[in-house]
Order: sequence, then structure tokens, then C-alpha cells
Amino acid sequence: MSNGDLRKQRIERMAKLARVYRGWSASQLCDALGREPSRVAPSSGNPKLDLVARLAEALDWELGHVAESVWEERCVGDGDAPASRARGFAALDAEAQELHRGGAFRAMERVGLAMRHIARTGRERAIAANRLAGAYDGFGRYARVLDCVREGLAERNIGADIRTMLTVNLANANYTLWNLHEARAISDAILENIAAGARDDVHAAAAPRARIERVAEAFGHALRGHSRRRLIATADSQRESEALAILAAHDLRVAAGLYANLFDDFGDAQYAGLAETARGGELEARVAAGEIAAEDALEQVLERIDRVVDLGEGGLGEGDGLAGDSPVIDRPVIESPLIESCGWWSVFGANIAMRAGDADAAQFAERSGLEQALAICTNKAADIAEHLDHWPMRERAFTLEWFRRQTIGRFDPAECAAWTLDSDDVRVLVGTMGRFPLFRATGWAILDRAVIAASGA
Repeated sequence: MSNGDLRKQRIERMAKLARVYRGWSASQLCDALGREPSRVAPSSGNPKLDLVARLAEALDWELGHVAESVWEERCVGDGDAPASRARGFAALDAEAQELHRGGAFRAMERVGLAMRHIARTGRERAIAANRLAGAYDGFGRYARVLDCVREGLAERNIGADIRTMLTVNLANANYTLWNLHEARAISDAILENIAAGARDDVHAAAAPRARIERVAEAFGHALRGHSRRRLIATADSQRESEALAILAAHDLRVAAGLYANLFDDFGDAQYAGLAETARGGELEARVAAGEIAAEDALEQVLERIDRVVDLGEGGLGEGDGLAGDSPVIDRPVIESPLIESCGWWSVFGANIAMRAGDADAAQFAERSGLEQALAICTNKAADIAEHLDHWPMRERAFTLEWFRRQTIGRFDPAECAAWTLDSDDVRVLVGTMGRFPLFRATGWAILDRAVIAASGA
């Protein structure tokens, strides 16, 4: 069956379901869908938007869910299923992990779909869901990440290791999408489960801890700490803000130490980068808690990010990059996780400058170079986001640049130069709007205000 025929079949089936759901006659269904009785589904199998919208209304479904149900391709073709099954689930899983390490996320998605198709047990289905989540995370489809990890967690008898990984990924996806209360609550549950397991195991103190448990503990503290750090901006009082900042700083300090230990034991640069990111987040939280002056913290941030001088040459400056004076890293590690951590340090620095200037916008540009620091940090974050093809960092860079231009414009419109977006800027902005629902209002505001270059519209 061709894809067009398959889509036509799906439309007809959903139309029948809508008729049963509503209790309609055939003529009532056709009236609601705006179709002739003999042509509910187009012969091509490619419905126009109005039909999809009418089906969604008739079924009480979300528009996107109807569209996905119509256009979803079969995960494995009829001719491919036997070949995939012959290869075996374990071989496909090994291939998916190799593709993940190589950054081949589109190919990883195809393998993950094949794994889902041939999975026979709850554990296998959960593993396939986790691999698909990793693929979707790789190209920034974070809503799909949430769907996949929830799918995996709904399975029974999957094993504590897979359940732990899926739960960590659930917390991380919620954090990435700015579902901060959910991310914090899930992180709480992760840490509570680890603590309960340690209490229940009388041999826990003597036996070495499993790597996955150590990683989950580090992620739990980091995600809870970063969620609290972001929630500072929503606090209703100075007291609440400081309380969140103190708790965030503690969590991130613990996370940095746990990641540093993992890096020492396993030599994975990812742990080194996460440790550095936690340290940067801790610095922002300490400023919000009133422990460090904004200007002093910004001096540290600018010194740190200044080491990323030429992304085309590998990213880090002369010498040992972030190593040397770092309490987390005591030897050179020049890899993308550390470049990413510098991008997040840039975001943290911009947050510090933004929060410091927000109290008195009229003095923003005059107060010890806060506006200059914000510009430097925002530009560095945008550069690193492009270098790494990093969608969450792109969202922060756009949001912070929008704030900077709005703040300047409030007290000195003459210095608020028009924001010109070229075709690449528009491409990235549109991609960011699609991936982050909470960013869309800002994205539309940028498009309404900015000057779009002729080639970008």
C-alpha cells in the first residue's frame, strides 16, 4: 500500500470514528467536514488544512494530533520488518548507541523506530522509547522526547536501570521546555529514590555504587538546582527569590562535585562540561542570594568565556582552555562539552547583568558596564549555539538579546539600533519558535519589530 493510500485510509477511519463519537448521520458528518459523501478523503490522500481542522473539531482532538495520525509513516516497511527482526533487538540497540555517539540523529531515529517495531517485551519497548528520545533530543524535537520517555515509563517490568534513565530524561525534557515545576518535582523524586535505596541496602556503604546511580544523582541535583535558578525570575518577593537562590546554589555546588568525581573516574568529557555548567549556575544563584556582587561575578564570567576565542579552530584559547585554574578540571580537556559549558556561562552572565540592571533600567548602561557585559555574553552565547547547533542555547540568546534591546529602548531609543535579521537568522528564529512553545510570543515580537533582510523573507 502506498503512503497516499495509507493516509486516505486513515482519514476515512477517523471520519467514521467522528461519526460514532458525535452520533451523527452520514449527511451530518459530511456537513461538519465540508465534504461530499463519496469523497470524505481526497483521492491523493493529502488533505487540506481545513479538513484536518474539521476532523480535529469533530473528534475533540488537538489539530496536531490529527495531522500526526494522518501523516505518520510506518516505522518499518513490510519488506524491512523481517530483516530488522533477523538482525535482532540487541544489534539494533548497539547501532543506535553508536549513531548517538556520532551525532547521526536522523539515522538513530530510523533505528529506534525499527527497535520499537520488533520489541517484544516491556523492557525492549522501554529501551526503544529511550533511544527514540535520544534521537529527538539530538535534533531538538523536545515535545517528542517527552512523549517517548512517558511511553517508556508506562511499560511494566523494565528494570530499575532503564526506569532511572527514562526518569532523568523526563526531568531534563521538562527543564528544556521550561516546565520548571515539573522538572523540579521529578528531580526531587529521583533523589528521594536514590536516598531510599541507600537506606534500604544494608551493604550500600561498603559496596561500590553503580555508575548509572551516580549519574542519576548528579543529574538530579543539577536539574533541581537549575530549575530553582530559573524560577528565581518568577519569585513574588525578595525573600522567596533569595530562598530559591540559596537552595539552587547548594544543589549546583553538589552537582559540580558529583560530576567532577565522575569525570575523574571515567574520563568522559561530558561530565567535565556538566560540572563547569553547574559551577556557572551556582555563581548566578549566589549573586541572586546576595552573596556576591553582580560586577564581581561578571568579571569571573567574562574571564571564563574570553577563553573561547575561535570556534572554527576548536573553540578554546591558548593554553589549556578551561583547565588549569578550574577546581573541577585539573587537566586539559578540549572538547565540545566544555565549549557548551562556556555557552551556558555566557547565559548565566547575561542573566546576572539583566537582573542587576532590571532594578534601575535608567542606569543600566552606566552601571559599571552592565549593558556591555550583557551584549558580550549574549553574543558569545549566540556564537556557541550556532557552532554546536544547540537549540536551547539559541532560545536563550534570542530571549536575552530581545530583553537587551527592549531595555535600551526604554530610556534611550536613539541607541537602540534596528535589529536586522538575515535569512540564516530567520531560519534559526523560526526553528526556535517551533521547538519552544513558551518562546513563540517573543519570537513573533522579534519578527514584528526586526528588519528582515530581503533574502530572509
